[in-house]
Amino acid sequence: MHELRKERGWSQAELASRIGADAGQISRYENGRITPSADAIVRLAEVFDVTTDYLLVETAPRRPLHAPEDTLGDKLADLASLNDNERALVLGVIDAITTKAKLRLITGGAS
Repeated sequence: MHELRKERGWSQAELASRIGADAGQISRYENGRITPSADAIVRLAEVFDVTTDYLLVETAPRRPLHAPEDTLGDKLADLASLNDNERALVLGVIDAITTKAKLRLITGGAS
């Protein structure tokens, strides 16, 4: 959290104001004396635009909380509405395209 705050050039008081806390809480979070509540973690993720796992897990990759557009993710979520045959068809197309791409890499980019 300290690194994220410093990247933005915010003081502890500025960050506290943005998440509805006080500077003393921010200091205690950063020094490891207290752990932010789940609600505070969500507010921190929102203000820093990082995922909550990035704040909670030391080895988690840094990703934006709100991706500009997640077209692929949205499409994958839509797969749940397909029946088994439709889903198998879509997966077959994906397999064919990814296999073609892998072969292209193996052959040095020839189409």
